[in-house]
Amino acid sequence: MPTSSASTTDSARPAASGGVQSLERAFDLLERMADAGGEVGLSELSASSGLPLPTIHRLMRTLVACGYVRQQPNRRYALGPRLIRLGESASRLLGTWARPYLARLVEETGETANMALLDGDEIVYVAQVPSKHSMRMFTEVGRRVLPHSTGVGKALLAGFPPEDVRALLGRTGMPAATDKTITTPEGFLAALEEVRRQGYAIDDNEQEIGVRCLAVPVPDAPTAAAVSISGPAGRVTESATERIVPVLQEIARELSEALANPGGPAA
Repeated sequence: MPTSSASTTDSARPAASGGVQSLERAFDLLERMADAGGEVGLSELSASSGLPLPTIHRLMRTLVACGYVRQQPNRRYALGPRLIRLGESASRLLGTWARPYLARLVEETGETANMALLDGDEIVYVAQVPSKHSMRMFTEVGRRVLPHSTGVGKALLAGFPPEDVRALLGRTGMPAATDKTITTPEGFLAALEEVRRQGYAIDDNEQEIGVRCLAVPVPDAPTAAAVSISGPAGRVTESATERIVPVLQEIARELSEALANPGGPAA
């Protein structure tokens, strides 16, 4: 069967990067599905990837057989449940990789350092290194909060289109954690504009009275991630903010570069 043999050879041949072309194509399709909201049709994948339909069909059939993709009753394809376990494990590792960078944040700022991800409509804390002060902030790793009342939530959502932010707020609501919490979409969108203008986000007694948090996104992270410091409002003052923010931004850049390194992060 010459056609079949040629197809197999093409899909298994090394890619320009030195990897296996069929693997690179399969992971590219998974990422395109995620970008499209998790469910797509073959024709959409063909149009966005430039791959011919027979190639996409063959790759999707393999991904379905492995449980990483499932075919819906409407014949469209959706990300499969086996990806959940991989994602959870990767999130835990991301937190582990970030700890040396958070430890540097603590050393240079004196305050508790955190890393958080946007998981669906919620913020989840994946790593923390506590301050050495006797009075310090503590957030349990794995804790989930709504983004509108947190510095990390603002830092992450500042990169989203306003219509996507409004849709998220519509799904979650905007309950007040304190009397300082922003509880209207207009107020929150204005706060995000301020984040974009100044390059960092502030939670000023909005999640917990007496606590201030400064946060920045990790640029080009494989999933939406932010790093932050949190401490008593009496220590995280305006003058302290001027000193801390450049440190936050520098470490976020270094963490971004480490995550982009195929050899893995190292601090």
